Amino acid sequence: MAVGFSYRSGSATAEMSEKENNFSPLPSYILLKPCFYQNFSDEIPIEHQVLVKRIYRLWMFYCTTLGVNLVTCLAWWISGGSGANFGLAFVWLLLFTSCSYVCWFRPAYKAFRADSSFNFMAFFFIFGAQFVLTVIQAIGFSGWGACGWLAAITMFKTSVGAAVVMLLPAIMFSLSVVMMALMILKVHKIYRGAGGSFQKVQTEWNTGIWQNPPSREAQYNNFSGNSLPEYPPVPSYPGGRGQWP
Repeated sequence: MAVGFSYRSGSATAEMSEKENNFSPLPSYILLKPCFYQNFSDEIPIEHQVLVKRIYRLWMFYCTTLGVNLVTCLAWWISGGSGANFGLAFVWLLLFTSCSYVCWFRPAYKAFRADSSFNFMAFFFIFGAQFVLTVIQAIGFSGWGACGWLAAITMFKTSVGAAVVMLLPAIMFSLSVVMMALMILKVHKIYRGAGGSFQKVQTEWNTGIWQNPPSREAQYNNFSGNSLPEYPPVPSYPGGRGQWP
């Protein structure tokens, strides 16, 4: 990666601290304030911006799937299904819309932002667990609060209309599974290609840098000791007049 140096007043750390949180965007009349700062073009290296944006869109798609699943679980309940499925679908919507952002999108964002092995590893473990859960949701076992394939196909015996509606989240969960599988393989390929290892994770853990990994900009602009040699503004030439002899 080519690195360009620029002269700035103040440290990069101070600049980072001045950035105001902008996610999630909330109306001004709500007392709650955004908890995270998110800016792909400002913090993510240009070669990884498309991938990180795709991970973000995958999170949005999964949240939308959970919302559609809630509506179809209501139709499932009205058509003779169990109310427990609707209740669990409501819990999944509230739980995973926020937890999936914090637990696997943010680690991926911070991993690419600061080349953090610890955050890469956190993403792999948590996103892997999310992948397994999404597979179960796509299958659609009764009592799991998900309108997957089994639930939709079984519903055709009771209500064709409700079954057709329930096919929509089954398809969306299946698409989420495919996209998650492709995403984790892509991120793992990049991580291993960059020399990622458990040793780097242990180093970040032992040094405590995993708690607040610096951005790549901070890594390039915060030098320890002398960064660049200093030269006098006006060269001193023989003769004392600043001219060639």
